[in-house]
Amino acid sequence: MHLEILTPEKTLFAGEVTSVKFPGTAGQFEVLENHAPLISTIEAGKIRVRKSGGEDQLFEVNSGFVEVLKNKVTVMV
Repeated sequence: MHLEILTPEKTLFAGEVTSVKFPGTAGQFEVLENHAPLISTIEAGKIRVRKSGGEDQLFEVNSGFVEVLKNKVTVMV
């Protein structure tokens, strides 16, 4: 699936991933390929991105929104 993590100033990440874990305001959740459509808020914490090669990358965020639709995950922080 394709992931984009965006700020008002720049793109922090754009690429293919196998999973993403978010610090949701109602608790942590994970998005995998073919996930159902979703819009959620996220709170301060770390977004854990698992890249297609198997390596993890972490992004520290304060808050934001995530949208999942048709194997595309868009995060605005």
